[in-house]
Amino acid sequence: MRKRLTTRLGTAGIGALVAVLAIAASPAYGLTTPAEPVPPAGLTGLEPTGADMPTVGGNLGNQHYSALTQITHENLDELAPTWRTHVSSVAPATDDTGQQTTPIVVDGVIYLDTPSGGVIAVDGVSGAPVWKWENTVYGLSGTRRGVSAGDGKIFTLAGGNRVVALDQATGAEVWAAQPTGANGEDLGRVGKVATVYYNGIVYAHAADGDRGAVVALDASDGSYLWHFFGGPRRGEQFTGVDGVTFDASATWGPVLPDGTDCSEEGGATSWMQGAVDPELGMYYMTFGNARSCTSSQDGSLRPGDNLFSSTMVAVDAMTGAYKWHYQSIHHDVWDMDNVHPPTLADIVVDGEEKKVVFYGSKSGHQFVLDRTNGEPVLPVTEKPMITDSRQSHAETQPFPATRLLPECVVWEKLDPENIPGDPWRAVPNYNGYQPDAEGNLVFNPDSYVAADEPYLTYPDGYPSDHRQGCMYDPQWDVPILSTTSQNGGADWSNHSYSHSTNLVYYPYGTNPVAHYNGASANGLRAIGQYQTGGILAYDASTGEVAWQNHLGTDMSHGQGPLTTASDLLFVGQIDGRVLAMDAVTGDVLWDFQTGSGIAAAPVTYEVDGEQYVAVFAAGSTNPYGGSVTQGDSLWAFKLGGSYTTESGSQEGPDTAPLTIRRPVSGAAVEGSTVGDTVLLARPSRTADTAAARDSVATNGMQPTHLRVPVGTTVTFRNPGAETFPNFPNQKPHCATQFFEGEFNAKLQPGETYQHTFDRAGEYFFNDCTDPRPTGKIEVYLVPQDQPGALKFTPGTLQLGSETGLFTGVEGRVSAHFELPAGYSYDGGAVLIAPLTSSPIEASDVTANKNRIIVRFDADAVDHNVPAGEVTLTVRANVLNAAGVQEQLSSTATVTVVK
Repeated sequence: MRKRLTTRLGTAGIGALVAVLAIAASPAYGLTTPAEPVPPAGLTGLEPTGADMPTVGGNLGNQHYSALTQITHENLDELAPTWRTHVSSVAPATDDTGQQTTPIVVDGVIYLDTPSGGVIAVDGVSGAPVWKWENTVYGLSGTRRGVSAGDGKIFTLAGGNRVVALDQATGAEVWAAQPTGANGEDLGRVGKVATVYYNGIVYAHAADGDRGAVVALDASDGSYLWHFFGGPRRGEQFTGVDGVTFDASATWGPVLPDGTDCSEEGGATSWMQGAVDPELGMYYMTFGNARSCTSSQDGSLRPGDNLFSSTMVAVDAMTGAYKWHYQSIHHDVWDMDNVHPPTLADIVVDGEEKKVVFYGSKSGHQFVLDRTNGEPVLPVTEKPMITDSRQSHAETQPFPATRLLPECVVWEKLDPENIPGDPWRAVPNYNGYQPDAEGNLVFNPDSYVAADEPYLTYPDGYPSDHRQGCMYDPQWDVPILSTTSQNGGADWSNHSYSHSTNLVYYPYGTNPVAHYNGASANGLRAIGQYQTGGILAYDASTGEVAWQNHLGTDMSHGQGPLTTASDLLFVGQIDGRVLAMDAVTGDVLWDFQTGSGIAAAPVTYEVDGEQYVAVFAAGSTNPYGGSVTQGDSLWAFKLGGSYTTESGSQEGPDTAPLTIRRPVSGAAVEGSTVGDTVLLARPSRTADTAAARDSVATNGMQPTHLRVPVGTTVTFRNPGAETFPNFPNQKPHCATQFFEGEFNAKLQPGETYQHTFDRAGEYFFNDCTDPRPTGKIEVYLVPQDQPGALKFTPGTLQLGSETGLFTGVEGRVSAHFELPAGYSYDGGAVLIAPLTSSPIEASDVTANKNRIIVRFDADAVDHNVPAGEVTLTVRANVLNAAGVQEQLSSTATVTVVK
């Protein structure tokens, strides 16, 4: 049990700087580590953490599993916040929000990156700042994913590709290094990935650039020890534990005629921190996809497997000497790199003890490898794949015998009764799947995909004569949709391994992507699709899925789970909620609203016999962009926590609504300004140019976002010579509405189609000629005020909790809404509360003649309203006497007591 420190750390030295040390070039493998390295308190290899969590993965094996058991299923309703610290407000204050970092805990003090890229130390008991470091000399690194501790220092990254060591007690800068190789090699951009400390060494990973290394530095002074590139230099030889010697650069094809060596410019950088096995003395690191020569999705100039892209590599932790590798994707042209932090465990497989590492994320499957030699412990098949002769594809790809997520997208019928449908449903018209008269998506061999067929080779026994949207379907110049995606699968969230359940907890996102050579951001996430996700758990010894909970928001961008020996799983969501789940069944048992998005993993620790859970709610952008509520709040919870927010409630207000569906490009345009008309396959309403005709760009609907009131008739036009006399469209184009299937008009140049929108909603549509041009019709209702129609019963709302904890808020808030004669309720009743922009949905509505009784759960209202005199508004959709949809709104003042 960690005892509370009798003397808390002081604030001396906040923001202090010391001289930046000049780092001399050192032999790649020759330096020794500092004498008597001092690991942080609580550091373990593959053992569960206890009072502290001194690494961003919990322990060196990235298991994110704690042996603490004070918080249990039985007392979970007593878990409540005990403090909240706005870290950006701490001096030296900034106004920054948003960060991806996971905190660490050493000796009861929490250390984490701030939204600005600085570092703060916070007392784990009180939430009081101990020190804060913000650099103004050489700048900070904005996006950060965690710090590390060791030898009395905190290690972080900063501007100018610097690795920085801070005094753990004061925050004073000890050293700052700009690492280069032994011969002055540029090691890449070290500015994002969490550092790792082990045995006197700091490991830093370079990402974002065309080439990046994992570099090891002496923790005492930042001097260079060794590095390992994901893209090897030409002719470099590697000899593994199996005694086999090979030239990894040969897997990138020959040097190009202009002298370009794709192995040295091909990406293959390491986006997440590695793992350490102290017993075997190995460091495990994962490298990303090849993305140069000429692009991530064009592999024509880099024939071969392209080692060590999309590969896990094990090296000697002290010297960097190569041990073994395992490539999850050969010749990756899909940005499906599996770069989540490796997770290590000792498990039993078929009665035999095995030392394993779990590897694989974006691909939607996991490889369970022997971490002594890289050989699969659970079965893997080299599966024959469709190949494109222009791409230099590998003929096979490795697939674990048991997949975790679907291998193919789902071509689901367009139907208003089928919304949102299967989480892996595909947007229509991609891959030639076009709706028939009943809305079924049927493959059309004469669609745009026919251009690829002369170059495709299907493996013997392939069950189809076309690409179905499955893993590793090939592409060239036209978009081919497949699963999972560069933003799907488990991406870079950490996983958790539980010693208690022998389950691995795997957070994931669903985000199918269309690949083609010209795609930016390594693929086009199909516009209009639902971007969702959840968590699943699989048996570490068999690979079989034990449970899956599709929570509804993306969980693959930092939302890593934490499990405990009391079989609880804690995880944050980008909608601001922290969840406690049953680690055995996946059921949600407890949830708390922090008020800002979460893109970090929770931590747990113990001080003076009390267990705490902390989470950093700062927000991020993946994959929901600017709709995510940003913040800077570090929250801590314990049994009986009594912290309350400004509203008098313990929870923060609900975050802003997330843009769950992939948005169209371009700002909203009022229909009345463009004659309620959409031009198909044109990027501009005025450009009469050859480049503008028959557009295949994502903004090839003009406007892409049209706003019209209910009842508007919108005209869809395939513009011919009457609109653009010089360069009219020459091809037929469609307006295929999805996923309701409201309309599917195919128009020749000069033809029009009209559709009247009689219900509010957002209606996405795309083109059958090429599915990339996508538009949205936003159909809205103007709220009509009904003064005096709303009455809350009783007029004094007794909110708050008899127990003093947010879990004790019970009951309902009831309101009566009088409707005009002849009007009837048509759904959508919500409460507009003063502290949130998210409408609160009704839990129950009783519709009587000319009146609706609307009820809202008190625990949904409490944290969104302050105490005292409060103005509340109820909105509801109705049908008037003529059957036309309207929206009525009424406001009342109530007294809130907490």
